[in-house]
Amino acid sequence: MLIRNVKHLLCVLFLLLCAVPMMAQSEGEEATEEGSSSIDVKEILWGHIKDSYEWHVTQIGETPVVIPLPIIVKSSTGWHVFSSSMFSEEKDANGNRPGPYDLYIMGSGDNENKICEKVGDEYKLPLDFSITKTVMVLFIDAILLLLCILIPAHWCKKHKVDDPAPKGFVGFIHMFVMYIYDDIIKSTLGKEADKYAPYLLTCFFFIFIANIMGVIPFPPGGGNLTGNIACTFFLALCTFLITNLTGTKEYWKDIFWPEVPTWLKAYPIALMPVIELFGIFTKPFALMIRLFANMMAGHAIALSFACIIFIMWTLNAFAGVSMTIVSVAMSIFMMLLEILVCFIQALVFTMLSTVFISLAHIKHEHVEAEA
Repeated sequence: MLIRNVKHLLCVLFLLLCAVPMMAQSEGEEATEEGSSSIDVKEILWGHIKDSYEWHVTQIGETPVVIPLPIIVKSSTGWHVFSSSMFSEEKDANGNRPGPYDLYIMGSGDNENKICEKVGDEYKLPLDFSITKTVMVLFIDAILLLLCILIPAHWCKKHKVDDPAPKGFVGFIHMFVMYIYDDIIKSTLGKEADKYAPYLLTCFFFIFIANIMGVIPFPPGGGNLTGNIACTFFLALCTFLITNLTGTKEYWKDIFWPEVPTWLKAYPIALMPVIELFGIFTKPFALMIRLFANMMAGHAIALSFACIIFIMWTLNAFAGVSMTIVSVAMSIFMMLLEILVCFIQALVFTMLSTVFISLAHIKHEHVEAEA
């Protein structure tokens, strides 16, 4: 709740900082129009958040510095594998970026930023298996996750239980593992902790690594993986399947025939079973939206503070200098806050997944009252 309130305050502060210098200018409206024509804040924000077929690093003058990624598509003429650098940087008359084999990256419409094949006068979506920026970030995060697990596992294999505790990177990972396992997984699941610990620990470390890599502003960081709803949807789906496929009979009985008056669960409307069944889907939905919204909002606010520098310089030098100092200070604060949010969001997702799994393994114990 504290982190959410801080973000709300930062948003209000951001709007106030933008409004005050603008109102102080005698020709504020004209300057704003000129600034909006030279700096497209919306494009900067969505360019970082949305997926793409190339990894944009920076821009030197009018030349963008990008890392091309592999394009793998199956069109009407067969399979094609080539680099995304083969797509032209300049758009055609329709606003699309032409490439080889009659393929285009669409610039507008329902298929914006997607590869389409031009067949006659129509654009059709081919079978697309391209390695996009999000997929590349996913591969990098998966490799880092394996290293975080295999390196400590290799140390544990070579040492005995009574050996001194590890130090450095191995000790750092051990600290996280023991904290998550002892204080969250084992304290919640009890005897079933070992059964679900591999999945829950994987969730924590994967989300934490993905969040931290998103904070790093340069490759191989800078990818907004957990700010992509497809990623958070898959993680929430995994928790949903594990929770409901391993649920006990008592869990399903409490959903379809809970211990409430009969008129609430059978006649005239099965009100409680409908509510409980609806709750099965709202829990993973909350997991998905919470992680996605928090990480995307953090990236958007940090980028907004960077963009405000260039917007203020379009007004005059005083506004530019003053807002540069404020923006840099707030950007540093936001970066430090984001590191904390990275850990909290990974912890919250793991903790809630553990609680949901625990609730699906309830066992009613009927204790007879002593006379």
